[in-house]
Amino acid sequence: MTAPRPTAESLSAPAESLSAPVFVGVGASRDAPVDEVLGLIADCLAEAGRAPAAVAALATVDVKADEPALREAAERFGVELWTYPAAALAAVAVPHPTRAALAAVGTPSVAEAAALLAAGPGAWLVVDKRKSAPPCGPPAATCALALPGPGPAPPSDAPTGGQQPPHIPRRPGAGPARRHPSDQR
Repeated sequence: MTAPRPTAESLSAPAESLSAPVFVGVGASRDAPVDEVLGLIADCLAEAGRAPAAVAALATVDVKADEPALREAAERFGVELWTYPAAALAAVAVPHPTRAALAAVGTPSVAEAAALLAAGPGAWLVVDKRKSAPPCGPPAATCALALPGPGPAPPSDAPTGGQQPPHIPRRPGAGPARRHPSDQR
């Protein structure tokens, strides 16, 4: 069953489910449809039992910082789009690395690794990587959700983000894509 797609009203509605901050890692093909990205994020939030208001940030690989669908999704959720270099994402242990992501952007994981990095030290995935399911054609987006640690203990088989950068504010205001403050080149 597919969760309802977010609307302007639902994105600003008060949380009716768990409202702990959740960090959304997203990957997208070039010119991915914004509705496909938003629909996938909504599905992942529903799977996790999280309200749209719980989204603290969207995160992705730095080469996707100007991807229109990702920027629009961050704007709709009222959060920033955080970006990480491929090397930082590649250093994160994830349950579902792929050769396709490695070939496309230089890291075997975008969604899972970005979610874990954004959520900070001790983070764990509450929703592993999911692919969008468009009515026709190949998936154009991936999404994963991470919760910050410490907090609720992750399941014993949950991955951790390993050595992650220090965490920054959980609910930043909307704005342009930017690098995580701890990412220095």
